[in-house]
Amino acid sequence: MDKFIRRLNFKPEVFHNIYGLITRIDELKGSWKGQNRLSAQMQVRLKKSVIVTSSGASTRIEGANLTDEQVENLLKGLKIQKLKTRDEQEVAGYAELLSNIFESYKTMELSENTIRHIHNELLKYSEKDKRHRGNYKFTPNRVEAKDPADKVIQVLFNPAPPHLAQKYLLDLVEWTNKQLVEKKVHPLLIIAHFIFEFLSIHPFQDGNGRASRILTNFLLLQEGYEYIPYVSHEKFIEDNKDKYYIALYKSQKNWNSGREDISPWIEFFLIVFLEQTKKAVSLLSEESIESLLSEKQQLV
Repeated sequence: MDKFIRRLNFKPEVFHNIYGLITRIDELKGSWKGQNRLSAQMQVRLKKSVIVTSSGASTRIEGANLTDEQVENLLKGLKIQKLKTRDEQEVAGYAELLSNIFESYKTMELSENTIRHIHNELLKYSEKDKRHRGNYKFTPNRVEAKDPADKVIQVLFNPAPPHLAQKYLLDLVEWTNKQLVEKKVHPLLIIAHFIFEFLSIHPFQDGNGRASRILTNFLLLQEGYEYIPYVSHEKFIEDNKDKYYIALYKSQKNWNSGREDISPWIEFFLIVFLEQTKKAVSLLSEESIESLLSEKQQLV
């Protein structure tokens, strides 16, 4: 377990930058709590918008092609239509699961069962993934760079081997819960580390990236960042997709070697979350709220 703490011992200049980002985020978090006057109707509307945006963005990061408009139309008719394509199945699973997380996070806990349940629900509509949803991987799942013809150009990362995936995940969950209770380390560092390690273990055959973003929403909500349902985290990741993969690659290249430097990932995570937090606080201004309303709603 000590190896996890060692990863969070940064060089002085990196430490200064990281804690500067955390301080700014928490200042804005305080502004949100002090100024939040979004009506119940506006909150519902924002959540619906975020579910569409996040489901589209998170699946596009992994190669899906549905636009936000297509996602919105799909979700409107979800109960009456058959999900024909893999893209549609993945979007539907993500949207339903994210909506459930927004509504039920207070009654959930971080555990192996929760993570496996999240993975199962994420892939519930995916015909191709029936065999492995909710179950640990059974073959190696390298992270690869491919060309447009789907030919492997480069192996970017070798995650945990299948026989160690469960052990590594259990260790991570135990450490994370312990740290969140003890509060000796800032929760944003703990969450960023959890996501990094989860992606490095890659415990499932497929769907690890999408599961990591669901878990990000869940953990941030549990730690009191209440504006998560009103601004899409996934959209900020999609808009910075190249930086996302570069930060992961830099941090993972010495994974489990005892000489890791995960600061590129931590800094990327915090920079993205700071932008998300700024966007959330901007929603509280009268101008921003009015821009979200239709002309008829503004007249009312």
